[in-house]
Amino acid sequence: MTILDAIIQGVVQGLTEFLPVSSSGHLAITQHIIGTGGESNLFFNVMLHVGTLVAVVAFYYKLIWSLIKEFFVMLKDIFTGKFKWSKMNYERNLIMMLIIGLLPLFLLFIPIPGTDLKIKDLADIMSASPVLIFTSISLLVTSALLTIGIICNRRASKTGARHLKKAYSCKDSYTVADSLLVGLTQVAAAILPGLSRSGSTLAVGEMRGINKQKALDFTFVLGVPSIIAAALLEGIDAVKSPEGINVEIGVIIAGVIASAIVGYLAIVIFKWFLKSDKMEIFVVYTAIAGIAFLVISLIELSTGANIFTGAPIVW
Repeated sequence: MTILDAIIQGVVQGLTEFLPVSSSGHLAITQHIIGTGGESNLFFNVMLHVGTLVAVVAFYYKLIWSLIKEFFVMLKDIFTGKFKWSKMNYERNLIMMLIIGLLPLFLLFIPIPGTDLKIKDLADIMSASPVLIFTSISLLVTSALLTIGIICNRRASKTGARHLKKAYSCKDSYTVADSLLVGLTQVAAAILPGLSRSGSTLAVGEMRGINKQKALDFTFVLGVPSIIAAALLEGIDAVKSPEGINVEIGVIIAGVIASAIVGYLAIVIFKWFLKSDKMEIFVVYTAIAGIAFLVISLIELSTGANIFTGAPIVW
């Protein structure tokens, strides 16, 4: 892999990690096109996620720092008997909902009966697929979820404007049920390349009547521990794999820097699109991309070769 390849993939990762179009799906597509995909690329993919982690921490550093401080104050209240669930402030509520939202991630470690695999291993298998069937279908699912989220958010906004006390009006905080549903959606996004984590979790938040900007902030902050955990686990798997770390350090650094810079810009862009109510562009894009690469995958299956590189498809 060259430094140019690394920068290209870093840009793709940074742009698509936070825009609701799926970073894993677009990374798989990019690697498929330039011929650098497969399990041997696992460690490099992990490092690209580290770059996007830097981006989200840099953008939300004030909120993250306030949550860290509130977490320790909350622990003190718990041990001194002063903690009351019904009297939590916004930061404390957000901390508890983030913890609850992360609990479903433990489902990824459930063994698959009859195999030596865990559920989380399905992500690597599908990402390493020589064709993009899984990615294409997941992109179409992303498009459908974004559509439903847009409809629900507009309905909630209109209802809230007319009847502020109605149950379906936009709300600023998550409940336990909201957090668990978002967490389960994040699990699905962790497995399926092409199912956008930011897009699907945002859509679920909107379906639950959450204010769209609050839902987006929750999605991004929830991604911090998720990305850290994924990077650690996938990094260990990469080191233990037969290929090991087979990418030069300069290439890795170039990819990480590119993903961090572009990732930060992507957060700014996404928040603007959401505030301006222009999310339809992502619905259309993911639908077109899903259909296009589904057709490409079917062609490659019939010809037995990658149409971009000409390399034979090996299962």
